[in-house]
Amino acid sequence: MSGQARSRRPYDSPRRREQAAETRRRILLEGQRLFERDGYAATSMAAIAAASGVALKTIYLTFGGKFDVLRAVWHRALRGDRDDLPVGEQDWFRDVLQERDPRQRLLLNARNSRVVKERAAAIMEVIRAAAPGDDEIGALWGRIQADFHANQRAVVDSIADDGALTPRLDRDAAADILWALNHPTLYRLLTVERGWSPARYEAWLGDLLASQLLDRTRQRASGEERERRDSNPRPPA
Repeated sequence: MSGQARSRRPYDSPRRREQAAETRRRILLEGQRLFERDGYAATSMAAIAAASGVALKTIYLTFGGKFDVLRAVWHRALRGDRDDLPVGEQDWFRDVLQERDPRQRLLLNARNSRVVKERAAAIMEVIRAAAPGDDEIGALWGRIQADFHANQRAVVDSIADDGALTPRLDRDAAADILWALNHPTLYRLLTVERGWSPARYEAWLGDLLASQLLDRTRQRASGEERERRDSNPRPPA
């Protein structure tokens, strides 16, 4: 066997992987910038390649066609640097579900809403606008809406499981309200059309979610308990 030609493994190195990751990041950043500036239809693969400083063939080999670039841009904008993980597995989403206090859980959800929409609301609008004229983008838009609703339903379920959901709402209605109030369209209306700062949006959304979704009797009891703890601190051991 020693005299026979052995199959060659593709050359790999940490340096090459770093270069590939940097090229991919640059393509996604430039693709997002061009999609948001010019729209999906008017943005060509050649323009993305030129802005990224790579050969057109590199984009096709890395992603595929223009729709594949758009989908990858969306995943990175939504999920952040760990764009291989669904939202439900992201640390920032798991932190919400693991928070013990229901009100704080909704405030963390509002914080995540602000952070994600600062980087993803504009590209989401590109996808929404292009969806009616393109079957693939239409299907992507449908998945985005379904996944978004499912993630908000998980937050509602965690609150209901703790007995903190207002008796005025069942889980389905509460999930619909959380989905609607958290929607990027509302974020863009307030921050783009009305000039709100993202911080103001976050504070408003957190207070509104708590007032709409939480059992007020439970909130008052929880607040009174916190006041008692604060006024009667445990002596040091």
